[in-house]
Amino acid sequence: MSEFPEAETGGYAPPVSKAESAPLEFEVDRSSPVPLYYQLAQQLESAIEHGRLAPGSLLGNEIDLAGRLGLSRPTVRQAIQSLVDKGLLVRRRGVGTQVVHSQVRRPLELSSLFDDLQAAGQSPATRVLRNETEPASARVAAALGVAEGSEVVVLQRLRLTHGEPMAHLCNYLPTGLLPLDDARLEATGLYRMMRSAGITLHSARQSVGARCATEEEAVLLAEESGAALLTMSRTTYDDTGRAVEYGTHIYRASRYAFEFQLLVRS
Repeated sequence: MSEFPEAETGGYAPPVSKAESAPLEFEVDRSSPVPLYYQLAQQLESAIEHGRLAPGSLLGNEIDLAGRLGLSRPTVRQAIQSLVDKGLLVRRRGVGTQVVHSQVRRPLELSSLFDDLQAAGQSPATRVLRNETEPASARVAAALGVAEGSEVVVLQRLRLTHGEPMAHLCNYLPTGLLPLDDARLEATGLYRMMRSAGITLHSARQSVGARCATEEEAVLLAEESGAALLTMSRTTYDDTGRAVEYGTHIYRASRYAFEFQLLVRS
């Protein structure tokens, strides 16, 4: 077992947090058939995802890391490169290897992004971009089971973690469903607000896809134009079978992933 300090002094000193003050410990099993670089990469990724390595933390150079961990420099280099390729680490000249952010892995279940981020220690924040009513399009009307052209509430929000944009959320709801003031929308998640209003969420129909970002979306999400985006559309129903929400969301593929659990059919 080796100690691994999260930050070192150098050309850049990130803000010191409680998470950065304690050393991390990693273990590699040399008798395992799993490559050593992969064992190290998995443990580093877990530390990033769970906030033990916060954004801005410095890992030091490969020679120092190899010495601390008792591994060869090529092994450490390969582990770090795998996380650089995932966008979790970045190499900065004169600074060293630095944690950028963790990629959020969200299970496919009926939960809100806000709750999932909060549970993962990702410090979610919300910026309300739009909160008003508009006539329902044919697509929205069909999803919510209302007449085309009838008034529906449309919400557009930007979800951020650690101060960086992660997703643009667009939700449509029947009018009069629940109070939707901007202050509450920025302080908590939509599903949590629904439950507080006595709405029992029961099920949802959801589809996931991918496409490239438009110029406007790229600016909003701090990505390059044409960057990969994940898309998700969902219609949510309460315990009476009523459609209570239809959402069309886009996520930065560099920061976000959906997780599936697959079972063998007997």
